[in-house]
Amino acid sequence: YVDWFIPRSKEFLRVLKLTGTLILNIKEKVVDSQRHTYVIELIQALKKQGWLWTEEFIWHKKNTHPGKWPNRFRDAWERCLQFNKRPKFNMYQEEVMVPIGNWAQTRLNHLSEKDKRRMISNVGSGFGKNVSNWIKRDKVYPSNVLYLATECGNKNHSAVFPLALPEWFIKLFTKKGDFVLDPFAGSGTTAVAAKKQGRNYLMIDVLEKYKKE
Repeated sequence: YVDWFIPRSKEFLRVLKLTGTLILNIKEKVVDSQRHTYVIELIQALKKQGWLWTEEFIWHKKNTHPGKWPNRFRDAWERCLQFNKRPKFNMYQEEVMVPIGNWAQTRLNHLSEKDKRRMISNVGSGFGKNVSNWIKRDKVYPSNVLYLATECGNKNHSAVFPLALPEWFIKLFTKKGDFVLDPFAGSGTTAVAAKKQGRNYLMIDVLEKYKKE
């Protein structure tokens, strides 16, 4: 897989804007009852190629059906690896903030007065360890774990991810009018997400049937 992917990622590196982001959705595999190292090998190869491995998101598939093998359980997650060309890139974190609910108030009820006054953030986020800063906020930044169900309704492709997955990354890394490229477009889920968010899109796939659909 690494030998197959690297010539393609060379072209991705060429066409990606300096402020752009590559998100690679990739899953683990098991060979001869052992976890395969191909994902780690790919990350190392991409770094040698010039990519910066900036972040790793985990897609937790909420509705994965049960199953097991003699020496392990079924995976209920996939990696979404983030790569960039340079340390500074476009990222719009406010676009993916999530409702906080009554977490802050509940949390404060169980803290001592000392803990309520603990230090503020050193990075200017306004949160830090002073939980009382959260009281008047209705939204917070998410973690790097995305809890999304798998796609069950689209039978046009064997590896369809939910619309919400590319949509989340599109909102995080692009603005309206930006271009989104999916070089492994398949049935076009990324295109649907891009259009829904007001982005331009370019989809590529080697299979003729997906071009017609």
